Amino acid sequence: MSARNQSLSPINRASHLRTDAQSLDQLWEKALILQIIDGRIAATDDALIFCDAAQVATQLNAFNKGERFFLGLGRDDERPYFAWRTTWINEPATEDEKFEGFATLREVGSNLDEIEIALAMHAVGLVNWHAAHPNCPRCGAATVSDLGGAARVCVADSTQHHPRTDPAVIVLVKDSADRILLGHQPVWPDKRFSTFAGFVEPGESFEECVSREVFEEAGVYCNDINYLQSQAWPFPASIMIAFEAITDHPENARPDGEEITEVRWLSRDEMKKAVATADILLPPSISVARKMITAWYVAKDGYTVADLTGGETWR
Repeated sequence: MSARNQSLSPINRASHLRTDAQSLDQLWEKALILQIIDGRIAATDDALIFCDAAQVATQLNAFNKGERFFLGLGRDDERPYFAWRTTWINEPATEDEKFEGFATLREVGSNLDEIEIALAMHAVGLVNWHAAHPNCPRCGAATVSDLGGAARVCVADSTQHHPRTDPAVIVLVKDSADRILLGHQPVWPDKRFSTFAGFVEPGESFEECVSREVFEEAGVYCNDINYLQSQAWPFPASIMIAFEAITDHPENARPDGEEITEVRWLSRDEMKKAVATADILLPPSISVARKMITAWYVAKDGYTVADLTGGETWR
């Protein structure tokens, strides 16, 4: 890996430390720790809430010991970060009490800074995987966390199991007039539109998946398929591989009637008007779908990010 690539993440995952239990114990004592309960992270409306090892110790009368997962070191100061997955000893009667001071990543992700979003994505992804894999897939025996949370080990046969990430493509479809095609899923609120996406199937390349998913959902074939970027998406365990593609026959676009119930071609002027009049809701700013739409929109002079402010939703 080149030095340039190493600098892309604000966190050094320091995987060499995961095999050294003594070093992890020492790092825990000086770490910033992110508490997670039922997939919710300790946070305010616009920032994560970290605690330290001493504060964790004082909370063990209310919370179970749980599991701790090493997230890495800060690149600038080498400060260690951990996630602490735990549960209440005596669970409060109401969700308001149970989750006071906690939020889902969906709720706060758009407001976090670069370091916080990297930590939160890593932590939530790990916690989701550990919660879903308490037993060995080979023999069914219990598993325990190992390697600072980077693996689970079967207590019966000692096999080691690692987190899995499901690849999914997400596609910004355009035509020769530089309009974009967006679709509406029936599980979304009215007027919510986004790009097209789907999971990569066994034996399928990313490009093949792009072509298949767009045709299945929107009825058009694509060419000029170009990779844009990728994004970790721990909802619950995906990575989104983003592409743009061109269709030569925009007039053939139609929803499949199941996953997609409406499609719309939008020019920049039409997009600006639709957002301003609340005729369209866009995906949240944390998502790569929104980033692709925004990048397309501002690529032409006279169109700014501010034009797209105000209309977004998760569901």
